[in-house]
Amino acid sequence: MESEQLRIFAAVAKYKSFSEAARRLYISHSTTSRAVSALEKELGVKLVERDNHVSALTPAGQVLLEETHKLLAALDESIERIKAAAQQEKGE
Repeated sequence: MESEQLRIFAAVAKYKSFSEAARRLYISHSTTSRAVSALEKELGVKLVERDNHVSALTPAGQVLLEETHKLLAALDESIERIKAAAQQEKGE
């Protein structure tokens, strides 16, 4: 599981569309679809109900979305702390 896959999954959930998520993330529709499919395969669960669009998150998908928000927020905070430490080290 990679952070980029989680970011893509969160966008699909937000926009309820693989195409719209792809457009907003400046990636292809197939990249978006593959990322969510890879998460489903890795976790062994279905995450989204698909018709011609994303109709809903499954219960497992809802849990993953909640955890994804926490994980990505922690990751973003860690990156900022690392950058600040590097700046401090340079004496800036």
